[in-house]
Amino acid sequence: MTILFLYCSRQNHLDFGLGLTTFKKTINSGLPVNQSENGVHHVQLLSAKPDKHDGVVVDMKDPVDPDRFHTMLRASLSQWRQQGKKGVWIKLPISLVNLVETAVKEGFIYHHAEPNYLMLVYWIPEAASTIPANASHRVGIGAIVLNDKREILVVQEKSGVFKGTGVWKIPTGVVDQEEDIFKAAEREVREETGVDAQFLEVLAFRQLHKSYFGKSDLFFLCMMRPLSYDIQKQEIEIEAAQWMPLEEFAAQPFAQKHDIFKYIIRLCSAKVDTNYSGFHPVPLSSILEDKTSYLYANIKDLAQSSSSDCP
Repeated sequence: MTILFLYCSRQNHLDFGLGLTTFKKTINSGLPVNQSENGVHHVQLLSAKPDKHDGVVVDMKDPVDPDRFHTMLRASLSQWRQQGKKGVWIKLPISLVNLVETAVKEGFIYHHAEPNYLMLVYWIPEAASTIPANASHRVGIGAIVLNDKREILVVQEKSGVFKGTGVWKIPTGVVDQEEDIFKAAEREVREETGVDAQFLEVLAFRQLHKSYFGKSDLFFLCMMRPLSYDIQKQEIEIEAAQWMPLEEFAAQPFAQKHDIFKYIIRLCSAKVDTNYSGFHPVPLSSILEDKTSYLYANIKDLAQSSSSDCP
């Protein structure tokens, strides 16, 4: 897109080819432009798409000289300010990392980074920014797999805080991007032990702050039912894996000293010996988008509630 600056005797105007829009500040703002002989200035704008919150998103893909990018960026910011836009997002792939300094000097700040891109953001209004912060939590799972013999599936790890300690623990792992909690639990059990297990419910969850890269951590304890029993441990991460009597697991000195192990044992006992009910995934259709999400709820007690209007 190209923007044309026309010099007028009383007022500067911006001509989009669809009419004249009053434009008073750009020429005097120090904006770099390329002047032609007839007094018309051509400045190409950055290609942007509107977001759902009165902002714009610039998805940079093609290489551009930093000086030219600077000219385009300043012209674009001027236009977005005139249009009443709020947040401006610039997505830079790794190949265009040379443009980061230019954007930062114009007031952009880092928002988040992924393996193949960096996201920068700029807040236009004078009011306090309402741009949401980067994702603040990592989500992890712990899989409690119990068989009919009151044996729990446990592993010893080759790395991490339990390396070389001899501690037997439940399979754990991190939920992948766009992966549901119950799917992650089934995947982690299969990857670490070779055992196929069916997710039953979330028994409890823990929140911990200042954990992974300074982020908070949500850890979901998931009850699982084994569908197979033969163990084929993962060679890269797992030192050993076995079915262990629940009482033997509870008798570990380490398990007796640390609260999370104590509660795992209590939850196992409550699930086996009492009517303790956790949370099952209930599929939900999205209000705004064509996708399914899951509400984790105590469907046992919910079904018994006569006042419930839920399906």
